[in-house]
Amino acid sequence: MTSDAAAQKAIDDWLPVTANRNAKWWYSAFHNLTAMVGAGVLSLPYAMSHMGWGPGSVVLILSWIITLFTLWQMVEMHEMVPGVRFDRYHELGQHAFGEKLGLWIVVPQQLLVEVGTCIAYMVTGGRSLKKFHDTVCSDCNNIRTSYWIMIFASVNFVLCQCPSFNSISAVSLAAAVMSIAYSTIAWVAPIKNGIQPNVDYSYKAKSTADGVFNFMMSLGEVAFSYAGHNVVLEIQATMPTSPEKPSKKPMWKGVILAYIGVAFCYFPVAFIGYYAYGNSVEDNILITLEHPAWLIAAANMFVIIHVIGGYQVFSMPVFDMMETYLVKQLKFPPCLTLRLVARTIFVAFTMIVAICIPFFGSLLGFLGGFAFAPTSYFLPCIIWLKLYKPKRFGLSWIVNWTCIVLGVLLMTLSPIGSLRNIIVTARDYKFFS
Repeated sequence: MTSDAAAQKAIDDWLPVTANRNAKWWYSAFHNLTAMVGAGVLSLPYAMSHMGWGPGSVVLILSWIITLFTLWQMVEMHEMVPGVRFDRYHELGQHAFGEKLGLWIVVPQQLLVEVGTCIAYMVTGGRSLKKFHDTVCSDCNNIRTSYWIMIFASVNFVLCQCPSFNSISAVSLAAAVMSIAYSTIAWVAPIKNGIQPNVDYSYKAKSTADGVFNFMMSLGEVAFSYAGHNVVLEIQATMPTSPEKPSKKPMWKGVILAYIGVAFCYFPVAFIGYYAYGNSVEDNILITLEHPAWLIAAANMFVIIHVIGGYQVFSMPVFDMMETYLVKQLKFPPCLTLRLVARTIFVAFTMIVAICIPFFGSLLGFLGGFAFAPTSYFLPCIIWLKLYKPKRFGLSWIVNWTCIVLGVLLMTLSPIGSLRNIIVTARDYKFFS
């Protein structure tokens, strides 16, 4: 081994994604489940109320199938070149589109998704803490959301120092269990409360245009529910591999388990929540279920724990990019101080943005349409077509092009709906609320 290669290996052993390659297959199950199931699952009944039974069911189930297919493609392509592992999404992009172009296609989108999700999770965490506090202690003094976001961030300041993916597996496991727990509350409680007496399944739009825009916005909400693809190669990078037992086998086992979990969380919440409350459901179904108070408090606590885990999973690839840049381009020595400073600055940045723009969730719908849809729905298909070159009009070719067309439609329609929503509700937005 030359001194250069040895130095390179030392850096790779230090970087968070490639540091540790002895993950078990079930690690991939709960990392993927934590990354996939966001607090967005709670807004699915609301999205259904804008789409109606037919279109809503089709969009939800079709998204589940397409994203499972594109996830399979990414797992397959991780080791498509013998002896090489594409440990990061942009490395696969560079292999497909060339060194420069690959970086420019993948990195901005991946960063937008990961940093955007981290900021949205800061807001969600702060709000859920506030809801928990207000539910448990209804006659206490009102504390501003900004302070709750700071309290939530303080946990992440500590946890973000975990060096690699495997070191957060306990946090991620807790988060995955919590996501199943609060999803279960969100569909069991409506069953217990029963169908509302005057339930109405008609569209609650004021005009046709209103209905169309709401539909587009709901498409975006569903698209976000399936956004784990941005961390999938980074999770697979932690799996051991050998020619007899490639990493895709344990990884795929984990993905299947995670996707069964996703179906268990999403479909009952979306369908039962909509069935019980019709178009009067709130954009967060936990708000619609006012009682019993202890249950709602518990569900909010579960959301908080899950969002902490989700924050770690989504920030790890960002830390990896930052540390790679600092060590390889700016030639900083890989050390604890560098990690402490860089990661603390990132968490502080997401916290400050979350405090300044507490309506970030609706902005995410707009931003996300541009980044979530490509990275999850059709970028893997384009890379697959470019690298494997399947026969024209063969099954693989047709399936991939179908996904690309549907993905591009999603990418163009959902930001339009979200942008209109932002314009309509902009007068209620307050900075630093």
